[in-house]
Amino acid sequence: MTTQYKKFIKLIAKWPIDSSKGERDLGKFIRDKVKVAFESTNKKDLDSELCNQQYNSLNKLADNYYKNKYKRKHSSTATGLSVEECNLILSNEVLDYLKEENKEHVQYKDHTPVMLNEAIKYLNPKKDELYIDMTFGAGGHSRKILESADCRLITLDRDPHAYEKAQKLAEEYPNRVIPLLGKFSELPALLKAKEIKQSSIDGILFDFGCSSMQLDKGERGFSVSKNGYLDMRMDAGRDPNQITAREVLATANEQELYKIFKIYGEEKKAAKIAQTIIQARYMIKNIETTEELVDLVNSCCPDEIRLDKLQRPQSNATKVFQALRIFVNNELNELNYGMVLAKSYLKLNGKLVTICFHSLEDTIVKRHIAGNIVNEVANPVPLKYLSPTLVQNQETINTFLDTPWRAINKHVDVPTDEEVQRNPRSRSARLRAAIKVK
Repeated sequence: MTTQYKKFIKLIAKWPIDSSKGERDLGKFIRDKVKVAFESTNKKDLDSELCNQQYNSLNKLADNYYKNKYKRKHSSTATGLSVEECNLILSNEVLDYLKEENKEHVQYKDHTPVMLNEAIKYLNPKKDELYIDMTFGAGGHSRKILESADCRLITLDRDPHAYEKAQKLAEEYPNRVIPLLGKFSELPALLKAKEIKQSSIDGILFDFGCSSMQLDKGERGFSVSKNGYLDMRMDAGRDPNQITAREVLATANEQELYKIFKIYGEEKKAAKIAQTIIQARYMIKNIETTEELVDLVNSCCPDEIRLDKLQRPQSNATKVFQALRIFVNNELNELNYGMVLAKSYLKLNGKLVTICFHSLEDTIVKRHIAGNIVNEVANPVPLKYLSPTLVQNQETINTFLDTPWRAINKHVDVPTDEEVQRNPRSRSARLRAAIKVK
């Protein structure tokens, strides 16, 4: 309670009272509300989460966040539009235009593809060419590829639910779609069965990470906000030998849990969380549901408020969930192998487009494109940390600089502000594009 009170006091301090407005002054209104809330006898009934939400909203107002973000073109105390302009906006012609503009986003009801236009721009599909969507998901990118040109498309996904959607897409586009079920490491065998050889693909698209379909289903165990058993297997039980997140928490020792949370989640309180899980396991019970894990992580982070890139309250357990998901699905090794496959299966001048959602993924992609790899594995040490005092011969230097890729975009592409507002899950996306040149 003390922490909440101090936060609001600091907020009020930067919001001066405008006495000329009288009772209409927002600063005075907020002061009165805060005073009533914190001086009431039922302090314990205050909703901490609601306080955080109110604080973040008021803080944006105090800092003129919205005034700077949305510049008004007309001086007005309301919409800034005249009566005639309002009537024009509400006219049938304008409404029909807006419906047509939003049609693209409506058709993907259960999933909004991230950086869709940018990915298609770099991939540039052409007639009679062959492409692979390595992470089909709900099919947003695949559908756009098929709409962009009369090309053929191979869709790959390890999730059986996504595979069912790919089969339906194949029915919509006869003789143009080849749906495949499997991981990146299973792709060579799947392509061999279809008699598709290396150096025969014109473009490959990767959209790494967890799909919205998986996050939105509580029973899959991916979401911090929906209760369900801690499963987190992207294969949805297709491989009976694959371990679940629940089993990881029940069998891994403290040092192993610490490494998972620290390396895969970059969690700053990894040691404390790992220790608490072990204590809970021996003194109370195994952690089996998402709700139990979130509560345990929150107990390790009392009074800590974490914000995402949009400055919205974020669950303290987000990074722990990310770490478990990556470990359970062996995501980084699969990603690394996927990049090796892209080099093998793309034609000369074939295009590679990748969309990553956190630094661990992006680093692997970046180092493959830059040629900073050792034995087909992304080098754990960036080239900038190599000693400048060492003198190497030309052959060694060429080996380090040798890469089959040429980057198309000089700097990594990020989603526009409009896309982030429309689809907040795109906020962390990073797009890289490259051409195979040798």
